Amino acid sequence: MSLTSFFQSKTFRWIAIALGELILLLLVFQLGLFVGFHKASFNFHWAAAYNRNFGGPPGGFMHDFEGQQFFNAHGTTGSVIQVSTSTIIIKGQDNVEKIITIRPSTTIEEGRRAISVSNVKVDEHAVVIGTPQNDGSIIARMVRIFPNSSSTLPTPPSP
Repeated sequence: MSLTSFFQSKTFRWIAIALGELILLLLVFQLGLFVGFHKASFNFHWAAAYNRNFGGPPGGFMHDFEGQQFFNAHGTTGSVIQVSTSTIIIKGQDNVEKIITIRPSTTIEEGRRAISVSNVKVDEHAVVIGTPQNDGSIIARMVRIFPNSSSTLPTPPSP
């Protein structure tokens, strides 16, 4: 079989078509990588400038935690239904009551102000971050208290 008859054969035509489809498939794949990379880059830069663009706090929302070691964030949220010197009982939105154990190392804050467990009042809203125990209780690492009335909450800054 001569070279010219091979180039005119059906075998060569099928090989050329398969090679062309493979090249086209690789080009489409490369185009997908290019678009995906630029989309991810845009999203990264947009998220990095979110606070500046939309009037958030100058240092970002996580500014208060800079330089601190993070701990496992297990906890609960709900309304305070009972307070004692070493425990707080919180009723969640699912009507499940959680016992929160307060230790001397527990941070309790109302807004940005540190308070003691004696300042926590029934019907206030609380967010607790701590360590769950086998008995269902939570040893609190941090408790954030919010006032019962939404009218006393600060309004967010305008952009």
